[in-house]
Amino acid sequence: MDYDADLLVIGGGAAGLTVAAGAARLGARVVLADRGPTLGGDCLHHGCVPSKTLIASARARRTMRDAPRFGLPEVALPPVDFKAVAAHIAGVQSVIQKHDSVERFSGLGVEVRFGDAVFVDEHTVAVEGRRISARRIVVATGSSPQIPAFPGLADTPYLTNRDIFTLETLPASLIVLGGGPIAVEMAQAFARLGSRVVLVQRGGHILSREDADMAAVVHEALEQDGVRIMTGATVEVARRQDAGVVVTVRVGDEHVDVHGERLLVALGRTPNVEGLHLGNAGVVFSERGVPVDARMRTSQSHILAAGDVTGAWQFTHAAGYEGSVVVANAVLRLPRKAKYDRMPWCTFTDPELASVGLNEREAHRQGIGVDVHTESFSSNDRALAEGTACGLLKLVLARGTQRVLGVQIAGPHAGELINGWCMALGGGVRLTTLAGGVMPYPTLGEISRRVAGNIVSEALFSDKVRNVLCTLFRYRGKGC
Repeated sequence: MDYDADLLVIGGGAAGLTVAAGAARLGARVVLADRGPTLGGDCLHHGCVPSKTLIASARARRTMRDAPRFGLPEVALPPVDFKAVAAHIAGVQSVIQKHDSVERFSGLGVEVRFGDAVFVDEHTVAVEGRRISARRIVVATGSSPQIPAFPGLADTPYLTNRDIFTLETLPASLIVLGGGPIAVEMAQAFARLGSRVVLVQRGGHILSREDADMAAVVHEALEQDGVRIMTGATVEVARRQDAGVVVTVRVGDEHVDVHGERLLVALGRTPNVEGLHLGNAGVVFSERGVPVDARMRTSQSHILAAGDVTGAWQFTHAAGYEGSVVVANAVLRLPRKAKYDRMPWCTFTDPELASVGLNEREAHRQGIGVDVHTESFSSNDRALAEGTACGLLKLVLARGTQRVLGVQIAGPHAGELINGWCMALGGGVRLTTLAGGVMPYPTLGEISRRVAGNIVSEALFSDKVRNVLCTLFRYRGKGC
């Protein structure tokens, strides 16, 4: 059959753009369909980029407020003009948008089409009424904010990540529902900008995917910024009131009314499968996403899926990685499989919390015996010099060995520090190599060498080694 395209990609976010660019550069005829009106997906327009820009603005204000802590004069801080902050965010987005522009992808040979995509059959998709056939199709439609069915919520004005970055004014008070990365990042950022923030989390601690002791570092930091955190809190009803909104929550046997000017719902993500008519193509899917195998193939082997729409690893970097796996399978015809045992992630609070591999909680859940070693930033000279000596690094080893299963870092620039461990784990670097490396002083990165050095030194300076040396070389030190 003569198809219109070798590859049709549905979705212009991280996964879709990775696939479209890679396939086109390898010589495939590619059509990229996106709802529009611009490429870049949720990450650029409503996620990673605007949130990290907002966090940077909030951090700058916190630094100005903390001037006396660094021996500087106190700074008078007027109220924040959030419209100016929003304009700054938009400016950053416009710069990055150029990399995700139609012009760039057209230059690579990609045909870009804007409009809703609907499957007609297993090889045909209609985009705004025009039918496009393709040998292979990639579904990369991303995800949207998950909106729970709390009583009264549908009749109560609320915000999500889609509109929180374009507010006209800074809320005097903000209720945040959720305890995941988006929730805690926004809670801290708005508190630092001057909002009174209450965070409502159903679980026993925020960032429930993380080890409790690591999440506690972030919890304490949020409270120091003025965030009131309610854990073990179940939302019963939400309603509008004259001055904003009120959410009634149950904590144990107590019912508490939480009042706020605005309400932010940050309770996870829902894969974007509605409206695609995947059933017309015989693709198995559910409200939880489109299941795929290790080669990113759906129930129809010529239709692949990547990114948030699979309902698995909902990170931008995971979407990009999966996109590269799709290119290998769909274009190069190489049986490459996605592997997630070393997938990193980071929550960009201050301090940040970053992880790669297994944490202690997940290892216990899987029944894996582990040894845990920690190193505090309070022993890191650079952290002390910069006034950021809060937090720790946790190393999880297979029990009785020096094999690293995972690393968590709760501390300053943890997202940058975890990169070294990603490379070390990916390259099979031994702890002895890390311990023997030379790093510039003073740097935060020394914490990684120090924790490795402590583990290696336990074996090196053991009684057994000392006794052997004393016997061989007739040493007469106190240790002998």
